Amino acid sequence: MKRIVSLTVLTALVAGCINTSNDVADYGYEGFAEEQLVTTPATLNNDAYLLAAAPKYYIGSAYKIEDVQYIPAEDLTYNQTGIAGVIPVELNGNKTSNGETYDSNQLVATSKTLPLPTIAKVTNLENGNSVVVRVNNRGPFVNTRIMDLSTAAAQRIGLNGNTKVQVQVLAPESTLVKNATLGETVKTEPVAETATVQPETPAETASVATAPTTGEYSVQVAAVYSEDNAASLAKDLSSYGNAVVVHEGDMYKVRIIDLDAAKARQVIDALRSDRGMAPGLLKSGKWVNADSI
Repeated sequence: MKRIVSLTVLTALVAGCINTSNDVADYGYEGFAEEQLVTTPATLNNDAYLLAAAPKYYIGSAYKIEDVQYIPAEDLTYNQTGIAGVIPVELNGNKTSNGETYDSNQLVATSKTLPLPTIAKVTNLENGNSVVVRVNNRGPFVNTRIMDLSTAAAQRIGLNGNTKVQVQVLAPESTLVKNATLGETVKTEPVAETATVQPETPAETASVATAPTTGEYSVQVAAVYSEDNAASLAKDLSSYGNAVVVHEGDMYKVRIIDLDAAKARQVIDALRSDRGMAPGLLKSGKWVNADSI
């Protein structure tokens, strides 16, 4: 019988560096061989940790692996295929890049660029089996693999050694775990007059098509399911600029709009230092690296 996670948004899915080498040295696993699994099924007592708050929300700076540059960034549309391996069991108990403790019995994984933590669905393309994982560490620090999985996650999908997989970020779940980590549970307040809800439009053009175009940049602060919570947060952030709520699908996205590059840089830096937030950046309605300006 499948175990039910406390947050229902995950229930159906759970079933089925040049910054330089500090990231590698502190959190990598150079010198360890990729784990080869014994095909014994793993049993988990609780999957609720997948959406739990982390010690910190970590993105990090650009870095290189053998002359290939990687730029960590938020990307809720991430959907890539590539080779995945298994995290060495010797790393059990080590700290991950976002301050968690690696546990090979949990459904966790590494990524070179995704924010930590991020929730993703990994599908073994050789047999079609899928697993939902919590990405909580940088790696693998080789150019031949896009992800490494914990022993438990690898066993869930029958992955033993290098195997082709599809990795898809789960946007609502990733937003929930980000907000939990940043403490962005916003109190409900009356809808502010200055925080207007924009009409629903296609995702790629919402922030541009529904707002004045005096600046091509928008800074996204949060994406939540509650319109009231989004409006309350927009009101709270109005001192940083023109804070609005954009309705896309089931989500209400709080954005500071009408920014030129210099102002967008200023807003991002201020939100990081003043609020401890990790805002995303859109240029002409499309996601770009928040540190690209």
